[in-house]
Amino acid sequence: MYTDTHTHLYDERLLREEDAMIQRALDAGVTKMYMPNCDSSTINDMLHLAGKWPDNCYPMMGLHPTYVKENYQEELAIVEKWLAERKFYAVGEIGLDYYWDITFKAQQIAAFETQIDWALQYDLPIVIHSRESTQDCIDIVLAKQNGNLKGIFHCFSGSTDQARQVADLGLYLGIGGVVTYKTSNLPEIIKEVGLSHIVLETDAPYLAPVPHRGKRNESSYIPVIAEKIGDLMGISAEEAGRITTANAGKIFP
Repeated sequence: MYTDTHTHLYDERLLREEDAMIQRALDAGVTKMYMPNCDSSTINDMLHLAGKWPDNCYPMMGLHPTYVKENYQEELAIVEKWLAERKFYAVGEIGLDYYWDITFKAQQIAAFETQIDWALQYDLPIVIHSRESTQDCIDIVLAKQNGNLKGIFHCFSGSTDQARQVADLGLYLGIGGVVTYKTSNLPEIIKEVGLSHIVLETDAPYLAPVPHRGKRNESSYIPVIAEKIGDLMGISAEEAGRITTANAGKIFP
């Protein structure tokens, strides 16, 4: 019924109780969980989960922008090697992050563009991290969009106009626990854009929805996010789950 399009299941806070955590998600109706990679240090644990739950946990491959440092070309070479060796469900998470540090801004842009090219080469969607950089990410995707590029702006935090730009590009907005926060502008964006370009995510273990805000997040909380979106659109949580899961099915191979 539900799909979590972005969850860091391999995080040590989740991995230490992996069986119980994934069972809670399955019991909540969350049957598909897509795992973004960060860098070479997260690959083994991610693939462990993908191997143990092949029908539920799906790996991506990419270099996260906040992990782009002096050795980014070495890290990209590892990404390229893995993409050639086995099946992944997206190139991600990739993109730009101007919030934490812009020391390697130029390298982030170069890594983002390179990984988009690989996504096109392997006919894979992209999953985009765009913190404090939404318009730059949109502009880069626009320049690369040849009609075949698809994907998600994960944890979307832009404006209504930027949400429309993403939808016009044929990409989707990843909506998570932030939609339940009182200060969020996401309810207005969702009402304006509609559900045709929305998918659900947790970004676990981060950004837990109300009433779990401030605690560790996990994929079993997806129905809480679906309920909030359902309330906004005047439909049930189950219907919101059905629509967003169908959207996810249009993105991932």
